[in-house]
Amino acid sequence: MYLIGILLTILLGTYFSWILCCPLCEEKNKPISNETESVTTKVAHKDPTLYPFSIKDDNGDLSLKANDNFNFEKSNLNFLNPISSNLDLEIDKLKEYLGSKDNKSLSITGYYTDGEKNSSLLDNLGLARANSVKNYFANKGIPSKIMNIFGQKKKEMIPDSLNVYHGPLGFTITELKDNTEEIAKLGEYIKANPIVLKFNTGKFNFNLTEAERQEMADIIKYLDKVDGAMCLVIGHTDNSGSSETNLNLGQKRADKVKKYLIKNGIPAGKIIATSKGETEPIADNNTEEGKAENRRTVITIK
Repeated sequence: MYLIGILLTILLGTYFSWILCCPLCEEKNKPISNETESVTTKVAHKDPTLYPFSIKDDNGDLSLKANDNFNFEKSNLNFLNPISSNLDLEIDKLKEYLGSKDNKSLSITGYYTDGEKNSSLLDNLGLARANSVKNYFANKGIPSKIMNIFGQKKKEMIPDSLNVYHGPLGFTITELKDNTEEIAKLGEYIKANPIVLKFNTGKFNFNLTEAERQEMADIIKYLDKVDGAMCLVIGHTDNSGSSETNLNLGQKRADKVKKYLIKNGIPAGKIIATSKGETEPIADNNTEEGKAENRRTVITIK
């Protein structure tokens, strides 16, 4: 019996020792999880910037508001369609208000960011967006000559998850100023300094320089302010090929430019595209340099 008691004591001690020590051993020998070695950096989500439609005349009785506004995809100068019925209702009220006043003007400021690409013919994307909205207002019956457009950089503006900017525009009602003399001088300058685009032989592609973008902004301003003003796009060629071929080539170049201007917000009804072919050279067609000067399309006003 004495030996049996000793044996039982040894067996029970071994059993309880295993029960108590095994979990500690497992924890000690457990491999370290990769999760404890890595640091996960979470980027805080930023809500998109929202600019609801809002126009107020501090010197009048106009106060318009709508949760909706004109929205633009990133790097795009044209607003997304369709426009909400609520927004159109407020625009109708704006038209009625401006139509009842003879001393009010509307300023439209388009916003843009550093991260956007400007592929428009205007100096910056904000200006192009403002011009797009201005043309919509004009189609709704608000006279272009009482509207002015501007562009403003907004570094803090954030698009939504689909890269859409919500209402990147500001509107201001101001007193209408008599700028007849200023516009007349602008017209004289444009006529004396038309935009001249050059083309390679048989080609239709062109690019506007920064200076030409500013000149296009001047043309748009003149077209807005002067009733009946038109933008003239005239195609010219060198004397290579037949007269008929060159006349057609000049027209194709003029039509290409016209299409580009329409895409960038100049109403089609304000553009006349014609061709002079080879009939009005400005340089000697007997030299390659002279021919390069003659292959041109001229943009001006009348």
